[in-house]
Formats: sequence, C-alpha cells, structure tokens
Amino acid sequence: MSGEPGALTLSEEARRHAAGWAADCAELTVPIFERCVPGDLRPGRAVQGARWFARGDLSIGEARRRAAAAHAAAREASCPAARAAARAAGHAAATAHMASHALGAPSYAALAARLSDEGRGLTAEAVCRWAVDHASADVLDVLRRLPMRRECRHGIGRIIFDLDQALRAGRPV
Repeated sequence: MSGEPGALTLSEEARRHAAGWAADCAELTVPIFERCVPGDLRPGRAVQGARWFARGDLSIGEARRRAAAAHAAAREASCPAARAAARAAGHAAATAHMASHALGAPSYAALAARLSDEGRGLTAEAVCRWAVDHASADVLDVLRRLPMRRECRHGIGRIIFDLDQALRAGRPV
C-alpha cells in the first residue's frame, strides 16, 4: 500500500482548499435556513468552521462536530429548503475530514435554492454557476482527484452529477 493519500483521503492541504470553497458555496443558502428556523445557529457555525479549518485555525475534530450539528439541524427542520441549506453547511464542514464532501455543499445549496419559494432571485442554476465560476485552480485540482460521480436522474444525485461534470470540464452549468 502506498503512502500517498487516496481519492477519499486527500491531504489536509487539499481538504483546506476544498473546505474554503465549500463554505463559500454553502453560505449562499444559510439565510434560507435562518429565515425558516430563526435562532438556530448550527449551520452558520458549520460554515464558519469550514472557513476556519481552511485557514488552519480549527481542528478536524471540531469541524466534524460542527458538521454533525448542522446535519442534526437539517433533520430537525420542518422546511425542505432549510433542511437542504443545513446539509450544505454540514457538508462544507465535513470536507475537513473527507474531501468528497466538498461537492455536497454546492449541490445541497442548489437544492435549497430550488426548494425555496422566497423568490429572492437565487436559483439552483445560479448556485451551480457560482460554484463553477468561483472554483480556483487549487479547488478544481482537488475536485478532479475525487472519483467520478455516477449519473443520476433525479434530485440531489442529478445536481451533484451535473456539477461534477461541469467542474471537470471547466464549463458553465
């Protein structure tokens, strides 16, 4: 067995690049969660944790705790858009532990935008386009080292597949 990190266990430096981008993507829809579940700060703290991890200011263990808390908030939310927004935040923080979570952040953020009926101009397509446009060369390098997603026809699987394909090709969504 090689000492090189595998696709799911990329280096901490690689996970830091991906976590910062994932935090930026998830942050787009944290307000959807906060409007539905006022006073619950867990998804926002998860996004903050992902950013701190990206800067080297938060341990992997604390980032994982924040990810778990955001996913708990998702399970407790009654609004589907809020659940998706909290999952986006949870995946952003979980990127500290495993780089493959990075694609979950923009994908669940896109789902939150799709499910939101607030009419604030944020669409699933806009979130995906933003994610592609804001992926640095370092982030793209990390994401391209992850296993290819299998094609799905529905729901979050379809969003993840389409986003993965767009990022790998460097083309608009």
